[in-house]
Amino acid sequence: MLIENPLNASEYSFPVLECFHIVGFALSVGTIAIVDFRQLGIGMRRETPSELQKDTWLWTLGGLLLMIFSGLLLFSSDPDMYYLNISFDLKMFFLVLAIIFNYTIRRKAIAAGGSRLVACVSLALWMCVLFGGIFIGFVNSTLDLNRI
Repeated sequence: MLIENPLNASEYSFPVLECFHIVGFALSVGTIAIVDFRQLGIGMRRETPSELQKDTWLWTLGGLLLMIFSGLLLFSSDPDMYYLNISFDLKMFFLVLAIIFNYTIRRKAIAAGGSRLVACVSLALWMCVLFGGIFIGFVNSTLDLNRI
């Protein structure tokens, strides 16, 4: 007996959930980018990167949680299509790498006064996550399940 996913029952549930996913991404990556750009000397010069990090950490965490939970629900709508898609696989790889980097190396660098290299790596990792997500819809699955 197959269990029908409620996300597939309505034509509006997936797009609405995807909007929440994008808002979560914008919140988390937007606040991370603010701190990273400050480390690069771009904008918000009245505050140190450390002060900005303290001011934005709750927004970053909230955005990450919203992004992850909405992403899990989106994934549940068609798991085969996602995990067989190389773009999705790369997105997940870079997402895990970006989160680990954010809460380890980047956090220590900010506490020590900031680093331009760390800021550039952080921004690059999050851009890879973004591009991976964009290309999911344009890349076909790497394995054709109908042939098996």
